[in-house]
Amino acid sequence: MTGSEPNDSGTPTFDEVREKIEKRAATAIGSRELAEESAEGRTVEEQFEDRAEAARRKLDEIRKSMGD
Repeated sequence: MTGSEPNDSGTPTFDEVREKIEKRAATAIGSRELAEESAEGRTVEEQFEDRAEAARRKLDEIRKSMGD
């Protein structure tokens, strides 16, 4: 028996399992892409970038104050 032949015990075949995993992976990738392209996704990304920039500015400020 190869991995693609059905069996009588009800155990899924290798091909069935692989297909199920591939479908789940494709769904997850598609969902992530849609979320990133949505207005909310962009807003969250912009907020993250704003906070990262503020953190960089604060770190520069602290470094300057320690050097003076």
